[in-house]
Amino acid sequence: MVFNFYISSSIHVALAVFALLRITEIYFNLPFNKNLNFFVFFGTITGYNFIKYSGVAKLHHKSLTDGLRFIQLFSFLSFVAFCYFAYLIPIKTLLYAIPFCFLTLLYAIPFLDKFEKNLRQIGYLKIIIVALVWAAFSVFLPLIDAGVAFSSKEILFFLQRFLIVIVLVLPFDIRDLQYDEISLKTIPKKFGIKQTKKIGVILMIITLIIEYLIQDSNLTKTPFMLFFFIVLIFLMRAEKEQSKFYSSFWVEAIPVFWWLFILGFTNF
Repeated sequence: MVFNFYISSSIHVALAVFALLRITEIYFNLPFNKNLNFFVFFGTITGYNFIKYSGVAKLHHKSLTDGLRFIQLFSFLSFVAFCYFAYLIPIKTLLYAIPFCFLTLLYAIPFLDKFEKNLRQIGYLKIIIVALVWAAFSVFLPLIDAGVAFSSKEILFFLQRFLIVIVLVLPFDIRDLQYDEISLKTIPKKFGIKQTKKIGVILMIITLIIEYLIQDSNLTKTPFMLFFFIVLIFLMRAEKEQSKFYSSFWVEAIPVFWWLFILGFTNF
């Protein structure tokens, strides 16, 4: 019951984004920014639950289960916390965050084809938007907030994070092959499962090259290698018929494992 709530309420995915933000702070020697970290954490819960449950609540408002009502309440409290931390972060950072918050709304709200389609239903745009928003909140915002000047290193790091998130989404898209509409052209639908895995491997090799271009310290390179192989293992084992929590728990936990690897190597 508690574990199902942990997954269904998007706490787990928010922890993954939180972990990626903390990794950025470690890579660039930034101090822990509590306000920004919790702004992103509660914003992720709010955004994901809005995407997942807004349609359900609208269609079945009177017949919502107790579990969904509890998630609604939790989402509202998370939204309040999100607004509180938004008030605490610098206005400059908040202004940079607004376009990506807006993208999240358009991901769920129909506004195309006479208000029948949202961005989530447009072919390859779905995976690009998810990767862009995750990379923006976990790389772009903390660097902007800290006043870091963007050079080739920061740009490559952003690209690396963007590609990593694309690969992490692929097991979900493979799982959803049996549920997605025919018109939704995801990578597995277009190229098949085998080719999708090859694409994922190529993208991860690019991220590995970027890692060695931008990092000198083995304290981060070695954890990245562990992360790299774990991603490949879960990608190659992904199938249409997955266990209930294969993607929603284990794949989404990989960024947390990466963060813990870094903490282990830097503290011992």
